[in-house]
Amino acid sequence: MAEAIRYTTSRWDGLVRFIGDGRIELDTNTFERSIRPLALNRKNALFAGSDEGGDNWAVIATLIESCKLGGINPNDWLAQTLTALANGHPANRVHELMPWINVG
Repeated sequence: MAEAIRYTTSRWDGLVRFIGDGRIELDTNTFERSIRPLALNRKNALFAGSDEGGDNWAVIATLIESCKLGGINPNDWLAQTLTALANGHPANRVHELMPWINVG
């Protein structure tokens, strides 16, 4: 019983925040389910045939899953991004083309 009380008191601030704000989830299951595709794609990239191929696949898969999480059509985003790069978008500003820039 003492162990359970110590556990609760060590997390008291979070418990009070959870009770006071109905938007806060009690656990992280919802968030963990939403990022599972990202983690699985990165894990699958380990078997891409080479280190460089795995790295490239992990980057592409992460960008695609980021689009999905942000409600962006990955095919449209990729086509727009590749078109912008082909039309001379500056390499030092490629961060402006990332899918999370256009969310919300």
